[in-house]
Amino acid sequence: MTAPPRHLPRPRGPVAAATRAAIAFREGLPVAIHGSDGTSLSYALETLTSEALAEVKDGALVLTHARARTLKIRLYTPDVVALPLDALAAPETLLTIADPTFDLAAPLKGPFTPLRDKLPDAFAASVKLAKLAGLLPATVCVRVAEAPSHSISISVTDPQDYESESVDTLALVTRARVPLEGAEDAELVAFRARDGGAEHYAILIHAPPPHETVLARVHSECFTGDLLGSLRCDCGPQLRGAIETIAKSGGGIVLYLAQEGRGIGLINKLRAYRLQDQGFDTMEANERLGFEADERLYRVAAKMLSLLGYSSVRLLTNNPAKAEALADAGIEVVARVPHRFAGTTHNRGYLAAKAKAGHLL
Repeated sequence: MTAPPRHLPRPRGPVAAATRAAIAFREGLPVAIHGSDGTSLSYALETLTSEALAEVKDGALVLTHARARTLKIRLYTPDVVALPLDALAAPETLLTIADPTFDLAAPLKGPFTPLRDKLPDAFAASVKLAKLAGLLPATVCVRVAEAPSHSISISVTDPQDYESESVDTLALVTRARVPLEGAEDAELVAFRARDGGAEHYAILIHAPPPHETVLARVHSECFTGDLLGSLRCDCGPQLRGAIETIAKSGGGIVLYLAQEGRGIGLINKLRAYRLQDQGFDTMEANERLGFEADERLYRVAAKMLSLLGYSSVRLLTNNPAKAEALADAGIEVVARVPHRFAGTTHNRGYLAAKAKAGHLL
C-alpha cells in the first residue's frame, strides 16, 4: 500500500483552494471541508475506493435534489440529500445509486430513507466541489472532530466563491490574427483566469470599434459538434453560421466559452447522451445525472466583453434566457437577433427539447 500523501496547508484564496481540492477529488483523495458548524471529511463518489470508504463508513452518500427526485427520495434538507451508508455498502453499489447510466442494469433501488436533520454545510459544498472537478455530483461525507493529516483542507465557502473569483481574475492573455473560412478578417483573443483551468476565447471579426453596440454570439464549446461535426446537436452549424453571419453584417464577436455540455463537461455530456438514447431529452438527462438542466455561467462572457471594451450587444441567439442572463451580468442587450438552422433526422429531438425549454425556434 502506498503511503498517504503528506498534509498540505489550505491554499490562499477560493480559486487556489477549490482547484487543489478538485484535483484531490479526481485523484480519489480526501478533502476536509471546514464550516462554522464543524468539519466534514469528503470523497468524490466517482473516484472512491474501498479503503477510502472504510474511512467514512459512519457517514452518508450525498446527492443533489435533481438526482434524488429521479430516485423518488423525499427532500427533507435544502440543496442536497444524505443517505446513511449501509454497513455492507461498496463503492460499486453506491455508484449505481448516483449514476443513472446504471439504472437499466440495476433498476431496483430503494426505498431510501434520507437524513432529516440539518446537514453540515460541508455536504452541499462537497457536491459543488465534485461539479468543479468535472465528476458526478455525488460524494461521501462524514463529520469529523478534526481534519486527518492526509487530507486537503478548504473552507466551506471556497467552492461557491470559486466562480466569482475565477471571473474576477479573468485576464486577456494574448491575441493574434487568424483568418477563418467565411471571415478572413478575424482575430482570436485568449482569456485565462487565475485558476489555471480551461481558457475562453473571443473571435473578433472586422475589428468592431470598442464602446459601440456590437453583434455578438455567446457560444459554449461543443467538442462533438464543433470539432467532430456531430449530428446530435446544432452546435457546429450555429458556430460556423454565427461567424458567417457576423462577417456579412460588417463585424462583431463570437465568445467561445469553455462550458461543454451546458456546463457539465464532456464526460458527463457523454453520460447524458447514453440517457438520451434511452428516451430522455437533453435537460432531463442532465437532471437525472444530478445537475441542473443548464449549469452555464454568463458572467464570464460579460467579463470578456468588458475586457474588450464593449458594454452593449445585439445578441445572436434563439434563447431569451441567455439574453436575460447576459443582461443580469451587466451587459446591455439592445436586441435579440434570431439564429435558426434547419433540423436533421438526428437532432430533431434535441431541437424539440430546446423549444420546450423556451428557445424560439
